[in-house]
Amino acid sequence: QVPLVESGGGSVQAGGSLRLSCAASRYVYAYTTNCLAWFRQPPGKEREGVAYIWTGGGITYYADSVKGRFTISQANAENTLYLQMNSLKPEDTGVYYCAADARCPKYGGRWSYESEYTYWGQGTQVTVSS
Repeated sequence: QVPLVESGGGSVQAGGSLRLSCAASRYVYAYTTNCLAWFRQPPGKEREGVAYIWTGGGITYYADSVKGRFTISQANAENTLYLQMNSLKPEDTGVYYCAADARCPKYGGRWSYESEYTYWGQGTQVTVSS
């Protein structure tokens, strides 16, 4: 069973909005509900951290490039993580991945390190045109 499955990607014009969803299997969610994150990989670039939520403390972190435009949230009853993306820009284009880990919380900038996460989804494509 795939641990995490993303959906909601697509093509949108600059200034538009998308909401990404990440459905977790019951096993993954039961053990890794505390540290959840979204990463993205722009074309030709390395994967980068976008947003993080530590549900145990209600804390969120965002990459500077998305602050004020993106919002990370979760719905425990649905075993689902969300990323609301508003005011999208062409530079937001990339494959978006959700990630989960039980080692929480993640201090400093460690939330954005790929190595900090055990479970990953397959990714969903987001394309923003100018």
